[in-house]
Amino acid sequence: MTEIAGGVCAPKGFKAGGIYCGIKASSKKRDLALILSDKPCAAAAMFTTNRVKAASVLVSREHLAGGVLRALIANSGNANACTGERGLAAARRMASLVAEKLSSKGEAVPDSQVAVASTGVIGVPLPVTVIEAGMDRLFAALSRSEAGHEAALEAIMTTDARKKAGAVETRIGDAAVRIGGMVKGSGMIHPNMATMLGFITTDAAVSRELLEEALRRAVRRSFNRVTVDGDTSTNDTILIMANGEAGNPPVKAGSGEYEAFASALETLCIRLARAMARDGEGASRLMTVTVRGAENEDAAETLAKSVASSSLVKAACFGADANWGRVLCALGYAGASFDPAAVTVRFSSSAGNILVCEKGGPAPFSEEEAKRILLEEEVEILVDISGGGLGEAAVWGCDLTYDYVKINGDYRS
Repeated sequence: MTEIAGGVCAPKGFKAGGIYCGIKASSKKRDLALILSDKPCAAAAMFTTNRVKAASVLVSREHLAGGVLRALIANSGNANACTGERGLAAARRMASLVAEKLSSKGEAVPDSQVAVASTGVIGVPLPVTVIEAGMDRLFAALSRSEAGHEAALEAIMTTDARKKAGAVETRIGDAAVRIGGMVKGSGMIHPNMATMLGFITTDAAVSRELLEEALRRAVRRSFNRVTVDGDTSTNDTILIMANGEAGNPPVKAGSGEYEAFASALETLCIRLARAMARDGEGASRLMTVTVRGAENEDAAETLAKSVASSSLVKAACFGADANWGRVLCALGYAGASFDPAAVTVRFSSSAGNILVCEKGGPAPFSEEEAKRILLEEEVEILVDISGGGLGEAAVWGCDLTYDYVKINGDYRS
């Protein structure tokens, strides 16, 4: 498997684009994106676990029931959430606009083959008329090049400070198979899929059932292990489309080819998940919490999430303070069984590795050395609960800074 350029346009048979159409009056960046496949795709998706769901989630969930997509249209600047029947009508109109445009070009595409995604302010009606007015320009902006991918990526970003995308290539049989992805998300991010929009394309020939299985596996070990601020949004969507253009023999369940595909997808998703955590609103550091020695992977994940989600741990990370007591405290209320008297904690970064807690108590260490280690842009909290188990999991988060409050204090303006 190798990294390649091109993002969602890297796989054969996909094009993308993005334009500015004026969804949010105070913004002048691109705000409407389209990803289109040359042919119908097997498709799978996962959505927010929040009981309050955006109109785009409700409509896309209906459309994904058929397991086939041709396109995805997405907007930023407005979440189209908590907007009632008017919001549902707007989301459905977004899908029909794409289908109508394709049909006008001689392709009979039902609305149900178009997914919809939105992100932005909750509780504000979506001005779908500006989207209607922009459709000709949106289709004209479609490109198979990386520029098309970049324009679409910009169009889904909100408070994101960094672009988060990638693509990989692996081999299935004699065919080169590509997987490309883009995500947005830097705030309202918490496990149970994190708060995000994520769109993945692949030219692999793979059934909808196996695609969904591979996506769930990848999400569990990537986007479900990201936390920024403890809020789970109304709009979470991660979606994958596979058009089969690579020409590989159809992937079979339990085969080496399936493992190659699923592993490549997981690797890409982990890379994107780490980028989301690093781009947490106001963040200055990427924080990785790894727990080893647990009874199983689920227990390790529960413990690691508790530490990474702790506001006190995140604040200590911001201050480069080796306050390991906060780590043990967060482990203690995680809800997973372990022996506090057996825990070891280390802090690590490119500047070094230091033991700060041994057998549940203080280990002698240099505060100056610890601060030097914790001042790096990427820091790790390594926890060994010494339970004798093989369970291990890593969770990604970030520090909690003054800027987080500034960003969210005037988010609507």
